[in-house]
Amino acid sequence: MTTVAAVDCGTNSIRLLIAGVLDLDGDELQLFDIERRMEVVRLGQGVDRTGEFAPEALERTFAALRGYADLMREHGVEPGPATVRMVATSATRDAANRDVFIDGVREILGVEPEVATGDEEAELSFVGATAELEAGPEDDGDPAALAPPFLVVDIGGGSTEFVLGHADPEAGADGAVRAARSVDIGCVRMTERHLADDPPTAEQIAAATADIDAALDQAAAAVPLGAAGTVVCVAGTATTVAGIALDLPAYDPDRIHHTRVTAGRTHEVARELLAMPREQRAALGVMHPGRVDVIGAGALILDRVLARTGAGAFVASEHDILDGIAWSLALGATTDAAG
Repeated sequence: MTTVAAVDCGTNSIRLLIAGVLDLDGDELQLFDIERRMEVVRLGQGVDRTGEFAPEALERTFAALRGYADLMREHGVEPGPATVRMVATSATRDAANRDVFIDGVREILGVEPEVATGDEEAELSFVGATAELEAGPEDDGDPAALAPPFLVVDIGGGSTEFVLGHADPEAGADGAVRAARSVDIGCVRMTERHLADDPPTAEQIAAATADIDAALDQAAAAVPLGAAGTVVCVAGTATTVAGIALDLPAYDPDRIHHTRVTAGRTHEVARELLAMPREQRAALGVMHPGRVDVIGAGALILDRVLARTGAGAFVASEHDILDGIAWSLALGATTDAAG
């Protein structure tokens, strides 16, 4: 067994996945979680204003990475680019003091952080979200037998990514992805642009809906959204909506992962969230405090995506780009071993 470590460093958080890689009789790869961690470090603090990483933000990030490096050693991850990969926010490329960040990461992890392109991020997210899914007849009771092709939808704060393809992690992302597009609709962007009141007015919701639908027109020009056999949604908006749809008393990733939520139930949840005042949203057991102010816009985006695709449901996935990074390492390790 090979053990690999994937690190995803964003603007606000840094996440770690240590995974074991099993080669099943040389015919099939299997990944399983050993450690999955997340720390809020706010690496992007003040970068827009100053053009560089703040010293305290760097130290928070390095402290988290030191803890991750300890876990890697504890679980026998061999240091080096064959088994450790870190993908970082685009601010790494733009910050004036990026060399301080890169040198610190190299010293702690033994590898340099990479800044993935939009296409690379899409491919990694697609592989991470679909690697466990099998193409087959659609079956409500079996998330491992879903109809291809898969449309992976990643609703973020400022943008939403759409990636269409077939699940085939061992072929690599290039062999799986048919089309991808990122558009500038996200839960934070739509909230700040349109949903000024709490709860928002009908006019504000209508304006946000029109903005979302226009962006979906842009996405559809590159990605045939209606061709999806199964819509797989990743990230906090989708998993929170799934948790609400399940009426969970608290956030439970095991219950949420691969849950199927109908388009009708998604519409109901979006409508309910947009009608709730802040304190009512905050009181929901599955709600992360950082998502309270933006979940209504996120749910609206998800609702409009399902309406546009014509899908009867979406499948929520707790796995995303972090898992795609781990798969890229696993495939490389297997190739090296075979060579």
